[in-house]
Amino acid sequence: MKLAILSCSPKSYSTRRLREAAIQRGHNVKVLNTLKFAIDLEEGAPDLYYRQKRLSLYDAVLPRIGASVTYYGTAVVRQFEQMDVFCANSSASILSSRDKLRSLQILSRHHIGIPQTTFVRDKKDVLPAIARVGGAPVVIKLIEGTQGIGVILANSISTAAGIVELLQSQKQSVLIQKFVKESKGRDIRAFVVGDRVVGAMRRVAQGQEFRSNVHRGGVTEPVILDEVYRETAVRAAQILGLRVAGVDLLEGKDGPQIMEVNSSPGLEGIEGCTQLDIAGAIIDYLAAQVNFPEIDLRQRLTVSSGYGVAEIHIPEGSEYIGTTILESGLRAKDIVVLTLHRHTKVIPNPRANRELLAGDRLLCFGKLDLMRDMTPATVRRKRRPKVKGLPDLPVADEVYKETGKVEPIAIPAEKTGNEHE
Repeated sequence: MKLAILSCSPKSYSTRRLREAAIQRGHNVKVLNTLKFAIDLEEGAPDLYYRQKRLSLYDAVLPRIGASVTYYGTAVVRQFEQMDVFCANSSASILSSRDKLRSLQILSRHHIGIPQTTFVRDKKDVLPAIARVGGAPVVIKLIEGTQGIGVILANSISTAAGIVELLQSQKQSVLIQKFVKESKGRDIRAFVVGDRVVGAMRRVAQGQEFRSNVHRGGVTEPVILDEVYRETAVRAAQILGLRVAGVDLLEGKDGPQIMEVNSSPGLEGIEGCTQLDIAGAIIDYLAAQVNFPEIDLRQRLTVSSGYGVAEIHIPEGSEYIGTTILESGLRAKDIVVLTLHRHTKVIPNPRANRELLAGDRLLCFGKLDLMRDMTPATVRRKRRPKVKGLPDLPVADEVYKETGKVEPIAIPAEKTGNEHE
């Protein structure tokens, strides 16, 4: 395999380890400075030049795109994609993960744990937003901060409001996020390669510091994740389209909460902590993909006129509930079920005798007109009811689902004379 590692820091630990691992396995590897490329665009012939010379052909590209060069770096990765070179992480996935707001927006429509988060611009929205995420203490984050930079814990509502307003006055976009108390000063970094977690460590903050990042002085310890944490980490990476990712999880009382998904995770901390060859796992994965590449179904299966990939939902009251995939008549209509999504489970290539249930989502390939007719009219999602007399307060989902009653978990300061309890 001829591999290109895109990196502006060839002497960094991660870049050196990846290069060494590739050489040890007999691959031809070059470290290329991301900012030294020229992108040439011509009809039917996208091309790249490196240091004023036309770039030779590569089998795979491993992007190590730093936050400061995101725009140009992803443009270079995108050009490799147009040239049909396999990229460990796509340009779109890097952009999605780099923006904390965008990544949480994408994750929020899936059944995967994330801390309650809000994003506002108007000064009048700040206090109601803090109330909706449970009140103080609250975490305030810069949307594009890295290594714990731009992450602030505000212990009172007035402090939180002041910090948000100050940052906004400096043209900074910030997130207001629920503080997961039971995970204070601790988080888990799961390193995902392909469809598995190849290593994990717990990071613990020291002293009064609540940020557990190693760059902030946090200490690490190896950890073996249970199935729920492994599955959550892999699903988060896959939802964002990342094949190589560092997934940061908080240990919440209701299970794992995704804090961030990093498209260029460092290797030094996790290899030193776990004593595992993480770099080797990445190189082995890339070599396997070059020999047997994954196919983007949504691009490859839409070339036939009138055919494509679509998602069919099975709502309450559907005629398909209780029938098997075979009995549903989908195959008779030339519609192939590729994947069945049921709650948090993903069932690839489901068998014909699999019974369909309300809430199932079927990713199918077939005649678009037929699948369009099978899709029910869009129905507005029911919103959780507000607490009478109080502004937009968060409601405990589990309590509401089980009892049908609304129980506020936060009370505005003006009602009690104190901070949120």
